[in-house]
Formats: sequence, structure tokens, C-alpha cells
Amino acid sequence: MTSAPQLPNELWLQVFSFLSWKDKLSMRCTCSHFKQLMDESRPLWRGFSVVLKDLSRYNRAFWRSLARRQLDSVSLRGGKKRDLKLLAVWLPLLQALRLDHWKGNDVQELKRFRHVHRLTLTACSEPLVNLQFLLPLGSQLTALSLCNVQLACPPPQLLASLSQLTRLRSLVLHHDGCLMIPTLRGVISQLVNLNFLSWTMINYKRLTRDFFCSATGPVGGASLQLSELQLLNYDAAVTQEVLQPLGNLRSLSIFHLYSVPGPTCHLQTWLTSLQQLCSLSVHGGHPLVVYADFLPSSLLSLTLCVDLQPEDLHVVSFRAPNLQHLHLEPWSSSSNLVRLIPQLFPCLKTLAIRHHHVSDEDFLGLHQLQHLNTLEVLDSFYRPDPKDPSWVVYKPSPRLLQLISDLQKLTSHKVRVITSSHTDLLPCGCI
Repeated sequence: MTSAPQLPNELWLQVFSFLSWKDKLSMRCTCSHFKQLMDESRPLWRGFSVVLKDLSRYNRAFWRSLARRQLDSVSLRGGKKRDLKLLAVWLPLLQALRLDHWKGNDVQELKRFRHVHRLTLTACSEPLVNLQFLLPLGSQLTALSLCNVQLACPPPQLLASLSQLTRLRSLVLHHDGCLMIPTLRGVISQLVNLNFLSWTMINYKRLTRDFFCSATGPVGGASLQLSELQLLNYDAAVTQEVLQPLGNLRSLSIFHLYSVPGPTCHLQTWLTSLQQLCSLSVHGGHPLVVYADFLPSSLLSLTLCVDLQPEDLHVVSFRAPNLQHLHLEPWSSSSNLVRLIPQLFPCLKTLAIRHHHVSDEDFLGLHQLQHLNTLEVLDSFYRPDPKDPSWVVYKPSPRLLQLISDLQKLTSHKVRVITSSHTDLLPCGCI
């Protein structure tokens, strides 16, 4: 049998490219030849993110290994000022950086990273008295996320700092209600390239007429460039006039403030005004039956983490006949829903569901979805001992693995099944 090092390097790299990140790291540890070969192949590690904590425990060999792979994405947990200096020395070409549980209110060392264009700052131990540390990155940042951060600076100062980030295309600002900005007009008018916005709405009870307007344009004027909008802790009254500037919006995600909703379903107004939506994600709030008849026919992607009944899916199918991506996490059991999916949504390409309490027959019936290429099982855990509910194994059960194998045989292995979510390390954990 031919030994591994005698095969062409190009062939091994081609084989390695099909491995998961976990398998790549395992293969890298098998021998020095593979370690050197894999470390010197930057394409092999493109998109790879590493989580670092307590940098004092890493030796020079570790840092050289990361440097050779030219990693462009790092999440630093519990970091301090000196950690950023060390990180900048070894990984000066970083393009994406997340600072988790940052210790202190001084982040001035970010100026050392001249290639970072995605920055996430979350769960700082001390309030941020200003955002001046962002100014050196003003010409390079395209994505900024401030999540679970105490902002001690006045709103005008915050807006002034954000307005300097002229290339920003994505902005996430999540807080506990400490920040009160009357409208988004000041943010939107300054960030003319912004197409994604995620904003905490806990302070707003009613959106004013100019809430989404450009500062230079009239109320209800030209449409904004904004194409994706996420609203957290939402329960604000709104009118169609307020939403007129969102003519280019294609994706809307609403995370309701209350699981027990009030008397008025504000989502009806949003859906009536945004008939061009392609993607909708709803978490909490009113049951689906209250607004299902308002869903726009343009929808291609739908996420529902709400109270819904089987008959509601019939309405969804009628209102959005071309749906291609469906994510279902009903508050009640999925047992009576999964069996309906092949008949109601024949165009689905991706599907995310729970499998607990779903019969084997209904699960395998998903093979009828002729266009399905990805199935995600959202609850891939099981309890080995029915008498001990506290014992939970967080991996697919033998029964689920067998069902997946049977489903893939029925679909000639055309469907990729995901049993655990592979999320980007850089966004915040609020979503």
C-alpha cells in the first residue's frame, strides 16, 4: 500500500478540501508532513475561525502555526489591552475580529489592525464611555456589531462616531434599553451604504412618521438602500406611512418583546406595506393565524418560531406558493405538521424542523420533496434513559441516524442532512 507522503501534494490538498474543520485539525495532527502541507495551504483554511482565550498559555509554535495558515477570523474571549497587541503582531492581516467579554473600556489598540473590516464587540465588563476607538477604522469597516454592551455615551456622540464609518454596510446595535434614540433617521442618513441593520426596539412604543426617513429627504420620500432589517424586542405601533421609505427591503426579521402579545398585531401593518419581501422571520408574538392572510406572495424564505396549527400552513401555502426555504419551530409539537410539508410546499430547497414526536413515516415522507437539497434537524439530542429525564446526550440518537440514512437512500443521497447548527462565530448571540 502506498504511504501517504509519496502521493502528490496536490492530490492530498484536494482530498483535505472536502473535510470538515474538525477533521482537518485531526488530520493535521497525524504527521509532520501533513501538518506542514496543510499549514502552508491558505485556501484550505479560508473561512476558518478560531476562538482564543488567555493568550499567555499559547507558545510561539502555536502562533507560528496560525500565522502560516494566515487566518483571517478570530474570536477573542476575556481579552485585555495587551492581548490585542500580541494578536496584531502574529496575525496582522486579520479581516474579522470578535471581542467577547472584553475587560476594560479601552479598545484603542484596534488601530493596529489595518485590514479588519468586520468587528464584533459583545458583553464588555465596563461601560463604553465613547466610541472614539472606531475612528481609526472608519475607512475600512464594512460590518460592526455592538451587542450586550453598556453605552455610557450620549446618543448624539454615538451617532457622530457611527457617521464616520462611511463604508459600513452592516450595523448591529443591541442593548438593554440604556440607549434612547428617537428615530433611526440620524443613523440611516449618514450611513448611505448601509443595507443590513439590526436594532433593539425595547424603548419604542410607537414609531414616528420620520423614523426611517433620510435626514435630507421629506417624510415618506425616496426609498432607502436598506435591504435587510432585524428588530429585537419589538412591540411598537406603526403606520404604513412610516414604512414607505423601506421600498427596497427584501428581508425582515422580528423578535417580539412579549410571548403573550397585546391586542393589536403590528406585524399586519408591516406585511401589508412590504409586499416585495422575499424573506420573513418571526419569533414570538401573535399566533400565525392572526397574520397568515397578510403574507406577501413574493416570499421565498420563511422562518416561524411561533404558535401555529396545521390549518395555518394551508394558508401559508396559498399565500406564498413559491416558498423555497422553510424553518419551522412551532411552540407546540411538530408531529402534525411535517406530514403536510411535501404536499403544501413542493418547491422547497431547504427545510429546518424538529424531529421529536414526528413519526418515522412522516420523516421519511420528506423524500417526496423533489427539489430539497438541505434538511436541518433542529433538536438533534436524545434522552437514553426515559426514567432519567435529566440525562441528555447532545448528539443524534441511533434512531435519528438510521432515519437519516434511510432518507438519503430514498433520495439517492441528494439531500444533505445537518444535525447541528454551524454558526458564524462573529455575529452576536442575540439572534
